[in-house]
Amino acid sequence: AQRVKLAKELSKSSTGQTLYILDEPEAALSPMRMMRLLCYLQQLVNNNSQFIISTHSPILMTFPNAEILEITEEGIHSVDYKDTEHFIITKRFMDAPGKMIESLLN
Repeated sequence: AQRVKLAKELSKSSTGQTLYILDEPEAALSPMRMMRLLCYLQQLVNNNSQFIISTHSPILMTFPNAEILEITEEGIHSVDYKDTEHFIITKRFMDAPGKMIESLLN
């Protein structure tokens, strides 16, 4: 439902100067669709909109000039997307999928 609402919002000609709060908008999106979502987000940012996005997607975390806030037991702090657990684990898997699968299943 969230993606349908965002799609409707993007189709409006007067979209702009809006604060969007999105909870895991990448759910059920393919990597290509997530990249398309980045393009839509950029269009809205270009129209002075802002976003607060809860995500586990390393793809969405790469959005230019985004501030990534990580919530841990020690509190909330700003991090580079490359230092997030989600990025690190995804990169390790993509760099050596066979090794990761073997480690997980044995």
